[in-house]
Amino acid sequence: MIFGIMMHYETDLNTNTKLCLKCECLNSADALTCKQCGYKVYLRRPHSIALTLNYIVAALLFLIPANLLPMMIITSVGVAEGSTIMEGIRYFINYGEASIGVIIFLASIVIPIYKISVLLFLISIAHFKWNYLAVFGLKLYRTIRFIGKWSLLDIFVVAIMVGMVQFQTLANVQAGGASFAFSLVVILTMLATESFDPRLMFDKERRKR
Repeated sequence: MIFGIMMHYETDLNTNTKLCLKCECLNSADALTCKQCGYKVYLRRPHSIALTLNYIVAALLFLIPANLLPMMIITSVGVAEGSTIMEGIRYFINYGEASIGVIIFLASIVIPIYKISVLLFLISIAHFKWNYLAVFGLKLYRTIRFIGKWSLLDIFVVAIMVGMVQFQTLANVQAGGASFAFSLVVILTMLATESFDPRLMFDKERRKR
């Protein structure tokens, strides 16, 4: 499948047709919207690298309070105690919910760092014209687009645990300030992914936008 998509990217590169980044349909050079899905099409997305970098920097800034502020506030026997993401992971593991702890670790720590790292790598490919890495970069790009919709999984897990723990009357659990910061991280990394134009990795020279 990836080779068919590569042919579309190379056709776009060689003939100045416009590839729709949503449905991957080729459109004529003068088209403004995709003939198949109606998505807006560009020869290259305007200011792609600058926008992607801005979103990444903002995501990194919000990643700090997302990990330092409490993700959950647990009240047990009248004592309220806030827990960060890592403390929450240890809490679930200690109370026999290791699978939930692993899910939160993957969604809260691994996936955001992975997406940001991949995007920085893709920007490097496009900026330094490492065209020999373009195919590999395209595979990584499609991966982070696929997993992007699962990035809020840990927020949903916390919401489920609030109801589950309160139902079992073990403790009272509330979402903490880190949940808002982490939600912004997720949104910003999704915007960074969507703002990056993967076709830039295949260009052998800089194009006029």
